[in-house]
Amino acid sequence: MSVDRILLTNDDGIDAVGLRAMRDALAADYDVVTVAPTADQSSTGRTLSEAVSVTDHDLGYAVDGTPVDCVVAGLDELVPDADLVVAGCNEGANLGAYTLGRSGTVSAAVEAAFFDVPAVATSMYVPGDEDWWKRELEPAEFANATRATTFLVDRAGEAGVFDRADYLNVNAPIAEPDSVGADGGSLARTDRDGRAPMRVTTPSEWYGIEATRNGDGRVAFSDPIWGRMTATDVPDAVGTDRRAVVDGEVSVSPLSVPHAAASDPGLDELADVYGGRSRSDAT
Repeated sequence: MSVDRILLTNDDGIDAVGLRAMRDALAADYDVVTVAPTADQSSTGRTLSEAVSVTDHDLGYAVDGTPVDCVVAGLDELVPDADLVVAGCNEGANLGAYTLGRSGTVSAAVEAAFFDVPAVATSMYVPGDEDWWKRELEPAEFANATRATTFLVDRAGEAGVFDRADYLNVNAPIAEPDSVGADGGSLARTDRDGRAPMRVTTPSEWYGIEATRNGDGRVAFSDPIWGRMTATDVPDAVGTDRRAVVDGEVSVSPLSVPHAAASDPGLDELADVYGGRSRSDAT
């Protein structure tokens, strides 16, 4: 598989600093066409609109819709000759199995798989307290994410990675080698070329979303994992995506999309009973 043209999208919006950093990194060697939302579409999952407005943008196309809208519009109409989809770089990590269906970044990669186009979804962990998302990020802080993504775009096809996986979910530590995050998270461990090491991972199975009923008739949700993103507190073993990022590594999870149907004799029997058939009739 060779890559010449890349469809670039995200869920933070077309003017996000992470998307610009990714575009600048990829455009050095590839024809990159951006098809990204006009505004923040975080946590929209695989939401698909009935129709979207598309306007020209200096990076490509701005779509008044979701990341999935962008991929469908891009691969089926605007950039049908794209060889690969890159989603990101997202400002904030997408770690753990429970985040995958919720993330607009990851959902863009999933949608690409239904077009039989390989994809890389890239996110960056931004350390800090509950207000981490207010941090003003600089393009250079995305260096671990953009460097790892470019490397994978360059090499994954010829290595046959996309013969076995539909997309790669990449999560990188922030590139700030001289300081720790506000939550005490570990530093990215860099080599002499400034690269954080890469680890192939599986999504963490840890789930801890909490619901609290308030006196005003509302139920509030919270995810306590972000307060545990330190080497001593994170509840994940080596080999999981979250542990890798906490240890200062770039996490790469090779994932597949189709919802495979497994044969189940017990369910076959229930279907026979529901239809009024005996097992002997069914066979």
